Amino acid sequence: MVLREVFNGVRRFEDMRRHSGIPRQVLTDRLALLVDAGILRREPYREPGQRERHEYRPTDKGFDLYPVLVAVRTWGDRYLADPEGSPVEFEHVGCGAEVGVVLRCANGHDVTGRRDVSTRPGPGVKPFA
Repeated sequence: MVLREVFNGVRRFEDMRRHSGIPRQVLTDRLALLVDAGILRREPYREPGQRERHEYRPTDKGFDLYPVLVAVRTWGDRYLADPEGSPVEFEHVGCGAEVGVVLRCANGHDVTGRRDVSTRPGPGVKPFA
């Protein structure tokens, strides 16, 4: 939920808390976790006459999660959206077309069904002792 807010342009703590309804302590904990994990970074700002505060902005590591959020939104649209449609859409800034996530193998083939993928041990697998 916090990443959704940040990607939607809600980057200041109080705005995020108001917009999402997340309790103050939970939001504080989640933001700290995301900063510690290198997914978000804190950027200082100061309103005139106020103390310094921070905005939360995605790092490169955080931006790499964007396709996950698009995929979750696509799933939500398929199974949870109102008959009127999705409450949010992602559009390509260059042409205005809707953005979606495509699964594709390293040879360029689109993966269209769950039976098109199998799991195998990767190079980092550790043998059981």
